[in-house]
Amino acid sequence: MKIEVPGQTFRYVSENSNECSSECAFLLTKQNEKYKEDALEKGIHSIITPQECWELFGLNRICVIGITGTNGKTTTASAIYSLLLDLGHKAAMQGTRGFFMNDAPVEGKTLTTPSVLNTYRHMAQAIAAGCEYFIMEVSSHAIEQERIAGIQFGLKILTNITQDHLDYHSSLEEYTRIKNQFFQDETKKLINRDEAKAEFNIKNTYTYGVENPATYKIVAYSLNNGVSGVLKHFEELVPFESSLHGFFNLYNITAAMAAVHLVSGETIEKIAEVLENFGGVSGRMEVVSTDPLVIVDFAHTPDGMEQVLGALKEKEVLVVFGAGGDRDRTKRPLMGRVASNYAKKLYVTSDNPRFEDPDAIIEDILTGIDDRSNVYVDVNRRNAIAQALKDRSGDEVVLILGKGDETSQIIYDQHLPFDDRVVAKEILSELL
Repeated sequence: MKIEVPGQTFRYVSENSNECSSECAFLLTKQNEKYKEDALEKGIHSIITPQECWELFGLNRICVIGITGTNGKTTTASAIYSLLLDLGHKAAMQGTRGFFMNDAPVEGKTLTTPSVLNTYRHMAQAIAAGCEYFIMEVSSHAIEQERIAGIQFGLKILTNITQDHLDYHSSLEEYTRIKNQFFQDETKKLINRDEAKAEFNIKNTYTYGVENPATYKIVAYSLNNGVSGVLKHFEELVPFESSLHGFFNLYNITAAMAAVHLVSGETIEKIAEVLENFGGVSGRMEVVSTDPLVIVDFAHTPDGMEQVLGALKEKEVLVVFGAGGDRDRTKRPLMGRVASNYAKKLYVTSDNPRFEDPDAIIEDILTGIDDRSNVYVDVNRRNAIAQALKDRSGDEVVLILGKGDETSQIIYDQHLPFDDRVVAKEILSELL
């Protein structure tokens, strides 16, 4: 991809050496540094850094809000986006779900954090559309690979740090170090005060939390019929209500309200008023049927599963889940253990096996389950969902985890159509 840049001595900017010519400036990044000589051989006009590109596109005209953490990035980003729009601000959002501007989808799903130039292109589009704010999810891969190089953040947010992506980062300690690396400068920060592994530069830091003293502190809450509570900011006490479910969403909501308060100047009271309009994110605790109750969620880490299952701990739950192939193997038995601790019955199946043997992935999960008397195994995900729906009775809840709003299943390098929500509805219509 190359972008035309008017008013310069060169016509284009590209980070792909194959697209370079004498009319093109080559955006040099950590990821494409090995192609620098190739770009020079193609007679490029010049080499520019991400910082120079940021200034070239005039991206300081928009407030960038970056969110990182193992869980909650997508919900927190979506809540901030929703709150800002409902308060009358123009905003854009980039992340797992795609790229959105002013309440309209612009591009579909891609990497959680795209390449530097792609992100800059989105920011330029947002500025052209009159957006004041650009909310983006920041993955650990993007931090390590410097895919956020040059970005001047108006606010950085930490949700939490638990095990994920150890296939890439090799250890939880390294993964934690990378996440914390994002918060070592003097940029304005909003940190989850209840996250013990958080390390950050204290300058310009604000905090939020439930258990520990924080700038934005939840002093009372209820998890009945959604999430509600009272948020304390210094001496101000503001009640709020949300249709979202689960203790973990209490953190996501608090982070979103605090973030909007920090960047927009809106009162917490006004922010709390529009919070009720945010109905959550597709594929995150998404109810696909109320009678019987069937819920689909993206949870695919031990901590993510524990959060979702903990939100339903008062109910008897049948859980359908698997684990992704070509990803961290060490989390699989942990996922099995978490599920067995909470669920009445487990349906262990395939997720996105990619190039791994799905039966071997299932065996990894099973090693974490001591009592397998309540475990049903079927590598065919549709069959596993169908079996759970057939077995369900009374007030039991069927919880389908791992893929959320994904619309395909990745087997080898093929993306085969598969949507947990659609499949569940199809099976229910056949059973009823």
